[in-house]
Amino acid sequence: MNDYYATLGVDRNASAEEIKKAYRKLALQYHPDKNPGNKEAEEKFKQINEAYAVLSDPEKRAHYDRYGTATPGSVGGNFGDIFDLFEQVFGFRTPGGAGRAPRGEDLEAALELELVEVLHGVQKELEYDRLVLCETCGGQGGKRQTCRSCGGRGTLEQIQRTFFGNMVTQVPCTACRGRGYTLSETCSTCKGQGRVRRRERIQINIPAGIDENQLLRVSGMGNLGPGGPGDLFVRPQIHPHPQLKREGSNLIYELRLGLAQAALGARVLIPALEGDLELSIPPGTHDGEVFELEGQGLPHPGSRSRGKLQVITQIAVPQNLSKKARELLRQYAQEVGEEVAPEGFWDKVKRVFRG
Repeated sequence: MNDYYATLGVDRNASAEEIKKAYRKLALQYHPDKNPGNKEAEEKFKQINEAYAVLSDPEKRAHYDRYGTATPGSVGGNFGDIFDLFEQVFGFRTPGGAGRAPRGEDLEAALELELVEVLHGVQKELEYDRLVLCETCGGQGGKRQTCRSCGGRGTLEQIQRTFFGNMVTQVPCTACRGRGYTLSETCSTCKGQGRVRRRERIQINIPAGIDENQLLRVSGMGNLGPGGPGDLFVRPQIHPHPQLKREGSNLIYELRLGLAQAALGARVLIPALEGDLELSIPPGTHDGEVFELEGQGLPHPGSRSRGKLQVITQIAVPQNLSKKARELLRQYAQEVGEEVAPEGFWDKVKRVFRG
């Protein structure tokens, strides 16, 4: 009896993952497709598969460790991972049962949110459509009968002539598309698909601080497939706030100040998500200055701390001044030594351009 551990080059205490990793490495190295005509490589490949078929099965491995022999009928038993490897490396999966059945399709749905809901998190109801089991036929698609072409195996043998002789491979049965059965009667509800579309309503927990680049995964709420349902991914769509802009966890507010407010200072109210805040503007404030209010932004993802509310000043120049306001500004300009256009200058310019 061969030493299966030595064949795979692993210790007798090796974990299942270590055994799988060793097998995959050796199977790629000695596969006949990569070593055409090499009898030693072909024999080595058989030994590798024999060893893995025993050591990858806990019950067979325990029997081998105790008695030094494989359980009767064990060699060639557990080939799920072997066929997974062939699918990844050589581009095909052996039909008819060794590979795992595919899950249903994943779905994505949008969920609309207001910015204030992002502050503390919220539970929202989501409606969307997905494919579920047809209750009329129990997912069978109708009345099934064994495929006459493949006898229910789902595969057909195909003989290919090679330099080394005939090679027999298995391909999916075209008559039943690899399922092993055909429908003698089609279900009128699902039209033979075994699935029907249904409107779902579920509650989604939205964490505080979420942004539109995050997807929330709801396991098992996608379309149903032969190997189980896929997942649902929820993408938040956050409506713009009428006064606040968002940059990550920070909020930005553009504050318009008049000339007098900027020059003399002022106390103003700033809109925030939890109510207005009072802010003191010091005398001599310039256009584009930034005032930061700590902890008044949005929560950092996965944290209790919050970002900032940044207030950016915009000095508003008045467009339509009363006669008295113009006189006061002229007095101010004269006081500080600023030269301004004489009274009526721009009226004359307008008349010139009008021609």
